[in-house]
Amino acid sequence: MSSSPVSEAEMAAVKTSSNGVWQGDNPLHFAFPLLILQALLILLLGRLLALVLRPLRQPKVIAEIVAGILLGPSALGRNRTYLRALFPPWSMPVLESVASLGLLFFLFLVGLELDLRSVRRSGRRAFAIAAAGISLPFACGVGVAFVLRRELPGAAQAGYAPFLVFMGVALSITAFPVLARILAELKLLTTPIGETALAAAAFNDVAAWVLLALAVAISGSGDHRSPIVSLWVLLSGAAFVAVWMVAVKPAMAWVARRSDAGGQGGGEVWVAVTLAGVLASGLATDMIGIHAIFGAFVFGLTVPKDGEFAGRVTERVEDLVSEMLLPLYFASSGLKTDVATIRGGSAWGMLALVISTACAGKIVGTFAVAIACGMSAREAIVLGVVMNTKGLVELIVLNIGRERKVLDEETFAILVLMALVTTFITTPTVMAIYKPARNAGRRLHHRKLHGPSAPSSPSASAAAGAMELRVLACIHGGHDVPALINLIETIRGHTQPRRLVKLYILRMVELTERTSSILMARAARRNGLPFLRPRRGVPHDEVDVAFDTYAQLGHVHVRPMTAVSALHTMHDDVAAVAEDKRVSLIVLPFHKRHPGHGDDLGPEWWAVNRRILREAPCSVAVLVDRGFGGGEQVSSEQVAHGVCVIFFGGPDDREALELAGRMAEHPGVHVTVVQFVDGKAGREDHSEVTLRPSNTKNADKSYTFSTAIVDSHKEKELDEAAVVEFRQRMGGMVQFEERVVVGNVIEEVLSIGKSREYGLVVVGKGRLPSTMVAELAVRAAEHPELGPIGDALTSAGHGMTSSVLVVQQHDMSNADEVPVSVVLDGHAHDDDGEVGNKDMTEP
Repeated sequence: MSSSPVSEAEMAAVKTSSNGVWQGDNPLHFAFPLLILQALLILLLGRLLALVLRPLRQPKVIAEIVAGILLGPSALGRNRTYLRALFPPWSMPVLESVASLGLLFFLFLVGLELDLRSVRRSGRRAFAIAAAGISLPFACGVGVAFVLRRELPGAAQAGYAPFLVFMGVALSITAFPVLARILAELKLLTTPIGETALAAAAFNDVAAWVLLALAVAISGSGDHRSPIVSLWVLLSGAAFVAVWMVAVKPAMAWVARRSDAGGQGGGEVWVAVTLAGVLASGLATDMIGIHAIFGAFVFGLTVPKDGEFAGRVTERVEDLVSEMLLPLYFASSGLKTDVATIRGGSAWGMLALVISTACAGKIVGTFAVAIACGMSAREAIVLGVVMNTKGLVELIVLNIGRERKVLDEETFAILVLMALVTTFITTPTVMAIYKPARNAGRRLHHRKLHGPSAPSSPSASAAAGAMELRVLACIHGGHDVPALINLIETIRGHTQPRRLVKLYILRMVELTERTSSILMARAARRNGLPFLRPRRGVPHDEVDVAFDTYAQLGHVHVRPMTAVSALHTMHDDVAAVAEDKRVSLIVLPFHKRHPGHGDDLGPEWWAVNRRILREAPCSVAVLVDRGFGGGEQVSSEQVAHGVCVIFFGGPDDREALELAGRMAEHPGVHVTVVQFVDGKAGREDHSEVTLRPSNTKNADKSYTFSTAIVDSHKEKELDEAAVVEFRQRMGGMVQFEERVVVGNVIEEVLSIGKSREYGLVVVGKGRLPSTMVAELAVRAAEHPELGPIGDALTSAGHGMTSSVLVVQQHDMSNADEVPVSVVLDGHAHDDDGEVGNKDMTEP
């Protein structure tokens, strides 16, 4: 922030806490309450801006820097009264000290995230790309430094050598943490281009830290500093790195082994030792004269990346650092940025020159070497764009330069804006020019349980019974496990002889900007897609334990997987896994949980479920759990519950009927099929129902139905044939009931769910509905993705005890769905039940 330096007398007069307003003290005149208010303002404004920038896929650091700029002299700080009240000069050392502590631990996490072995294994191509990506921008930065010194008076005040080196580093650095998050967001983290980018960025990171250490070493606080002192600083820094790699690294390997051997409780003391090591390393490099962050970064490199110790340390540190302390650091950078210091057309021209030179140097250098290494032009340009990511590491460099008085206020502001612009454009640019074909070269196999591709004769069905059933079950955490295992056990059918079932468990984890999220994404993906987790020793948590136990006791092949993805692309991972493993059924947990079974997942996961239902290459079932199976995992011999399948007709209901046939084979499951028959059909007062696409309804708030043109008579014949075949095949294994409905069909359905006879009610979604279901299309929809019947069972209040399974059959011809209006004998009913003439053609 543009302010006069704080004198020792002023700092000595500052007191920590006040006696309160009742005793006449103004809390804003005391360090601690003012720090709390500053942090509150920064965090709230940063969060708000992060929400605003989320649709643009911007990293959180952008929002935090912009928050600081808005709070600082560039915007609100133009009001001097506000600036003196909330951000007085004497408070800045306090704010920056707290923020620097967060920065210290953040750089430790960066070192923890950077695996030197992967850097060494990355080969010549990544090294060549990194060398070109840092040497050409560095040379451009040095060239721009000469221009800046000639055009900007303040830039000429610093020494030549440190200014040239700082400018070279500022333009050539690649922010490894931000780059990893952008690659993970775009699902490029573990693709060949992503691996190359990460390896090159790691090389770049190491080289940039070495160059920055050189710049710090030669940028003494005085103009008359001896070159011998700079040499001693460099030699001491090199000795520090050597000692830490030779002596401290084996010691940390021993600490990690002891911590892992001690289990969850015994490792706390070793985590404390590690955190103390971060502080000691930072103190050592600060005493050398480089900067405390270098020590923390090098210490992070010494911590072993294998085992659970690194993850345990990350868990302890990252929440406080990334959510609280680090935003203060980046906001303090914004507070020190005064855009008003960029005066005149010449200065703004220098800003344009710096931005264009930074982008051109990094992109051109990377592109040329990537092409020479055999990459395609599109991949080479994408690699250059992602390597141009600046962000937080750039801010660290600039702040150090400003602390060392190498960068004046105007140059600092120009470089901060350059870092913002280059990082801001990265994600939109990559998304615009690079959209990898995830299914390229892969033949799509669209699968369902019942239909033309499924067996229809009893003998064929018996053969199908011996075939392997592949199910992909998606979960969020431990709350989903008992009901899911009980459902899979129910679907499996035969226990003697045991039917072959292969169960793929896909744990869906939201990708965040936390270090642990990126580490998990790298561990859980291969070539851009989730892959089967290798079994190494004991299971990791209660979810793994539960499924391992079920696999052993139930003789079921269980394969765990993890999808770490941004929520708006999570459906891509689910569809890709379903296609790759050729599963026949995806089971999704409903986004709302039964009271006592955990918190609701929120509207973001509701949108994920809707996208999966739309994009899945196989049939999908959504499980609304109300304590299915008693809410606890049970063995095959203990399974004892009733299942009711409600059948109205249509492809989804036929799929539900096929699922019921599998369930009925289980000795502990009693299946009842209730077929609803329209009692008004054939009567004079019965109206023909037609569904018309509606342009006035919102698909998020209305039921959607298939736009496919179907022959209603053929559909009715298919329904009748499916029922006849089912009854012949099941014989006495299933209780079959036919209900003729004349009145309110919803009340009839709800009476089944409230009867307490059934632990599970299975219904079809009804995208190609029967007449009775079609008449319900104008009902107010609370959960439209479940269809009218599933929504009615799910939205029912007290008294509804049965869990609900809503089944959607996969059929490409029925994939397109739209909201509709109901037409009864040429009269259209809108949502308010009013009737009016409508002259519309058949869809």
